[in-house]
Amino acid sequence: MEADSQKHLVTRADSVDQMVLEDTGACAAQPAAPIVALGVADVPEMLALARVTQPGPFGPRTAELGDYIGIRQRGVLVAMAGERMRIAGFTEISAVCVEAAYRGHGFAGGLVGSLVSSIAVRGEIPFLHVFSSNHAAIALYRKLGFALRKRMHFVALARAEAEASSGNSQHIEK
Repeated sequence: MEADSQKHLVTRADSVDQMVLEDTGACAAQPAAPIVALGVADVPEMLALARVTQPGPFGPRTAELGDYIGIRQRGVLVAMAGERMRIAGFTEISAVCVEAAYRGHGFAGGLVGSLVSSIAVRGEIPFLHVFSSNHAAIALYRKLGFALRKRMHFVALARAEAEASSGNSQHIEK
């Protein structure tokens, strides 16, 4: 086996809370705005929203991992969430994000509630990950019936040549 001498950059290192839904009744509220299914044609807008809101790792093919839904205002995608990882009996809710100007309108709660409903129909338990420093999101998830399961360490890596221009990364050798 040949050694990989490629350099990598740490693009983010942080604490992450894993939360699991414990109170399904807390997510029963009606969405605050119409929810639409998102697909391949929406990926450029999804990437732009993720870039602005920084929900965590979200790449060009993330939407292929599960169902993603969103809320549009005047034709523009302002909020989204979806499903990413699936393990026996569990589905991860991922990329919950709302454009700053639209926060406080119940969009995140409506999106999470919609995903919780579809996950529950399959007999699975929803879980999610949130940066430990995102106190507003953690408060919302608790209100929606999620409880802390475990705090973990998160490190995102990128190839050095792909992220050389960011300036916020640290070099490491693989």
